[in-house]
Amino acid sequence: MFPTWDSDLFKFINTSHSEHLDILMIMFSNKYIWIPLYLFIIKKLVDQYKKKAWKSILYLISTVALADQISSSLLKPIVKRIRPCHVEAFQSWIHLPDGCGGMYGFCSSHAANSFALAMAIYMISKTKRTGYILFFWAFVIAYSRIYLGAHYPIDVFVGAAIGIFSSLVLKKVLYDKLAKNV
Repeated sequence: MFPTWDSDLFKFINTSHSEHLDILMIMFSNKYIWIPLYLFIIKKLVDQYKKKAWKSILYLISTVALADQISSSLLKPIVKRIRPCHVEAFQSWIHLPDGCGGMYGFCSSHAANSFALAMAIYMISKTKRTGYILFFWAFVIAYSRIYLGAHYPIDVFVGAAIGIFSSLVLKKVLYDKLAKNV
């Protein structure tokens, strides 16, 4: 069902490791390390939009929640693609500096959520630089998931697409309607 280049690229990324990269990739993949960034984003939105900031915050939360539900609650149980860290044929060479995780990996919720947030911020921010920084951040998170053996490249590509799609849809369906009611 999935192309061989997906497994080949996974192997290339996963086996190109070092002790220092292990530490960085584990850090980037840890969802709790990003809490200060999320709080900073909320503070910036409150500073920028004042009493209307709740609309932006609601949009961001809804976007990430939609992306997460599509990736975790819908696609993982339907597709049931085994994570590479659970594939028996990979056990002789796979590098797992942070353990393995659940059984199914299609698609990456980390990628879906981080790209949802990046795209949403890009679309509502007055300065696009913040969006660019968050797209880089999302890319690093997605890469870390492959590096750590949790996902194949297609898993993160599809997760990123779901995150971007979620933010685009909810921008039109939710945020634009809230913004009109000023």
